[in-house]
Amino acid sequence: MATTQLTTPVPHKPFPLPALLALATAVFVTALTETLPAGVLPWMSDALGVGESATGQTVTVYAIGTAATAIPLTAATAGWGRKRLLLTAMAGFAVANTVTAASTSYPLTLAARFLAGVAAGLAWALLAGYARRLVPVDQQGRAMAVAMAGVPVALSVGVPIGTFLGQVLAWWVPFLAMTALALGVVGWIAALLPEQPGRPEGGRAPVRSALTAPGVVPVLAVTVLFVLAHTILFTYVAPFLDRAGLGGSADSVLLVFGLASLAGIWFVGSHIHRRLRQLTIGGALLVAVTAALLGLGAHSTPLVYLAALLWGLGWGGTPTLLQTAVGDAGGERADAAQAMLVTLWNAAMAGGGLVGGLVLGRLGTGALPWTVLALLLPVLALALAARRHGFPASRRQP
Repeated sequence: MATTQLTTPVPHKPFPLPALLALATAVFVTALTETLPAGVLPWMSDALGVGESATGQTVTVYAIGTAATAIPLTAATAGWGRKRLLLTAMAGFAVANTVTAASTSYPLTLAARFLAGVAAGLAWALLAGYARRLVPVDQQGRAMAVAMAGVPVALSVGVPIGTFLGQVLAWWVPFLAMTALALGVVGWIAALLPEQPGRPEGGRAPVRSALTAPGVVPVLAVTVLFVLAHTILFTYVAPFLDRAGLGGSADSVLLVFGLASLAGIWFVGSHIHRRLRQLTIGGALLVAVTAALLGLGAHSTPLVYLAALLWGLGWGGTPTLLQTAVGDAGGERADAAQAMLVTLWNAAMAGGGLVGGLVLGRLGTGALPWTVLALLLPVLALALAARRHGFPASRRQP
């Protein structure tokens, strides 16, 4: 989800699919490492000897690691070669997932998850730009689509498989599998990706100035609230289903969510140029309906699966919608606006783990859907109000 704005002319040559698939796999590692604890939360909690709300903070601390370090580390490593930096980030994932799998200490696990978040901040700061710089300008959209495919694949396939492995074998098995995959990606990147230079001296984007661009603040506010709501539900979906008597169905519920997310991504990609406003409002409405269904019918298996379907359809294209909206609103300051979105996105993920843990510990799982619904109401209000700037009725492409 991060941005790199270097553009180096690339001569026409065969589409570098193997190299882009290496980037897609790196994206997969990043996305799945972030969300993996959600599917194995009850068993991970038992192994660490802490409550489920405390274990949920492993997602929180990951997001804190990304939010707190993405901008300063990206600036500090701006002059590094992109290949060297990506290899460093993937090695960080291997170390962090190994420690997470082996640890029975809660503080050590939190430290490992923070390290994984730092690695994610480095990775997101260069993956999109790396993909664009591998191809000529007229192929950059296609290259981005291939590289970013790792996110929906992680949601639709990785999380359910990780949850299944955690249930059938042991909670730490999917983390160890991520270590093996990260090491494989290190070799793949080393063998196939060409080196790309870092940013020249003095190339830092004026981040704060983006806030003065009309529409940026509403989009960022929607981002914080929407991501906060989604993270609360996603992080604690396993204990929620367990209390509803569907604990053994977490992997299949997440599979429905993931497949619906793929459909949502495809639909948004097909219509975003003309209907960004309608798609954003529609996505928030679908997730709001999801929360209401889970709040009213948590013990009904058909309603739970229907909720998972609507959740995926509503959420799947949301990252694309919000990134596009903030880029449009930012105009000439789009780069800085994107950097702020990435940081606030991860801060909201950290907040989602924290708020969800508090709700779970004090009010129980039944309060989670209503908390999500309460957060989505201002999302809808902000998106509806930002008709002129932020989420305009007709999109003017920058």
